[in-house]
Amino acid sequence: MARTTPSDAIAGVVVVEPDVHPDARGDFRETYRASWFPGAPPMVQANLARRRAGVVVGLHHHLHQADLWSVAAGRARVVLHDLRRSSPTHGTTLHLDLAADGPDARLVYVPPGVAHGFAALTDVVLTYLVDRTYDPADEWSVAWDDPEVAADWGVPSPVVSDRDRSAPRRASLPPEGVPA
Repeated sequence: MARTTPSDAIAGVVVVEPDVHPDARGDFRETYRASWFPGAPPMVQANLARRRAGVVVGLHHHLHQADLWSVAAGRARVVLHDLRRSSPTHGTTLHLDLAADGPDARLVYVPPGVAHGFAALTDVVLTYLVDRTYDPADEWSVAWDDPEVAADWGVPSPVVSDRDRSAPRRASLPPEGVPA
């Protein structure tokens, strides 16, 4: 049975260490089970992101959507930052390495209001489930290099999209983009 561990750094974040069942053909593991997240809405959409080594994606956040991330190939550094004003862990940044294999072959559940992004430490395939279908009105961004977030992306010269490069600093988010 997979081991689920609530983060002691950011409230609501859950790290899942799935059981891996290897044999001569390869291996098998569960990547989602509703019982891992009691009381959470069911996941309704699956997405896949392929990124080259050195790319940084994020920081993005949603006011209403939760994500469940897993690395299917390669290795990524995940950065999470709690933007929720009412959270006991408001303002905390968490770094997690996720990988397709080895001790970092785990998943991370990201609740609404937690900014999230990742750096491709190698070429990477990241899959993620979300509990709402994509809604551009519920997608917000925080500058990937905001000193208040203090993200350690683990890549020396990151490749960042124009959209992420122009995201506002945390202190400049409009009131409607700040989670309660």
